[in-house]
Amino acid sequence: MTNIKESLAFLKTTLPDYVHLVAVSKFHPVEAVQEAYDCGQRIFGENRPQEMSMKHPLLPQDIKWHMIGHLQTNKVKQIVPYVSMIESVDSLKLLTEINKQAEKIDRQIRVLLELHVAKEETKTGFSPEECRQLIGDGVLESMKHVKVCGLMCMATNTDDETRVHSDFAEANNFFSEIKDQYFAHDESFCYRSWGMTHDYKIAIEEGANIVRIGTLIFGERNYGGNGQ
Repeated sequence: MTNIKESLAFLKTTLPDYVHLVAVSKFHPVEAVQEAYDCGQRIFGENRPQEMSMKHPLLPQDIKWHMIGHLQTNKVKQIVPYVSMIESVDSLKLLTEINKQAEKIDRQIRVLLELHVAKEETKTGFSPEECRQLIGDGVLESMKHVKVCGLMCMATNTDDETRVHSDFAEANNFFSEIKDQYFAHDESFCYRSWGMTHDYKIAIEEGANIVRIGTLIFGERNYGGNGQ
């Protein structure tokens, strides 16, 4: 059984001060989240709205919940009242729905645009060109209840570290391009979320300042999924 306290303490010695740790708690029980919270962890990531909604009322209310998995538009309203950030915005349709639901309760939701850089068709997200078009068209300016704060991506699922470096470097270079062209004076556009349990050190080398880590903290779980 994983010792969460020891695992978190060790993990944090490997992270630079500027890197935010999202503890991926999906498929792990409320008791494990509480234990990590008691060790000082405050940001937790889930990839299913129903699981996040179940855990949220049972845990301390200062937890910052990050949605890191694919989010269906019909599930948005479940998490908008309390979610801290939606990292996995992969379509204009989803972005529009987040804005719509947030407007109903007068919240502004922080989001990251999910960038598709992996050499796999199964990964979701905007291509760099689609992302340029979304931002360049000015559609974001009309969405007052979402705040685009950066980019998220996942690398190709491979043991080839050169490929992983290349994917993350592509994302980092694209972030710099978009930042300079569209968000130069927006301090909120600052987050680069890439890197999981198996590749977070490479991600940090390639500019990440958010990493999403679960297995190293909580141990193995029974089900698979994206985001860790």
